[in-house]
Amino acid sequence: METTLSPLIQSFILTGVPVETIILILMLPIIATLIAFLRQVVGIKAFGIYTPLIITFAFLATNGLRYGVALFLVILFVGMLMRFMLKPFRLLYLPRVAIMLTVVALFILFFLVLGGTVQRTGLASVSIFPIVIMITLVEKFVSVQIEKGDKTALILAFETLIISIAGFYIASWSFLQISLLAHPWLILFTIPVNIIIGKWTGLRVSEYIRFRNILKKI
Repeated sequence: METTLSPLIQSFILTGVPVETIILILMLPIIATLIAFLRQVVGIKAFGIYTPLIITFAFLATNGLRYGVALFLVILFVGMLMRFMLKPFRLLYLPRVAIMLTVVALFILFFLVLGGTVQRTGLASVSIFPIVIMITLVEKFVSVQIEKGDKTALILAFETLIISIAGFYIASWSFLQISLLAHPWLILFTIPVNIIIGKWTGLRVSEYIRFRNILKKI
């Protein structure tokens, strides 16, 4: 399918801006709007709006979604394991997180080497950009664990993963990419959509499911 670039996008490319970067920037408000919709209307909380947004872009930067999800799960597992191992030492928050990040980084390095050993070149060649982004998930996960407990942290991590996967497929949708390159002004529609979402006062979809027995009686 041929891509008809708008004059504005053509001028950006002529100045040296890579078309891949332009697509990612144009996708950002759409993914952010998706996250806001899932939070306010559907009731999927995740780790705020920033974390699933950057993890979505980290997935796009990996060599396939499966490698991104694999890194996500490894980082989550190691981070959770290290929290329990460090708990008896009663360390202050920042030194504890620093130790956890160190161990997570070593595990990721081992994971990449293992990928190369078993001829998974796509895994072994994952760039540092998505790895660093997803390692930041550890601090967010630990913070929620301390404040709200392990169960809530795991639920939010799972919801973050679901939203990031959904965002990955939307951002990878070639029809949407072509449409944005041809009509970049389409992203302005996210503003009224977010205004509507921001004024949402009804029950969330998750609340309808949660309180369905009560609603039936009413």
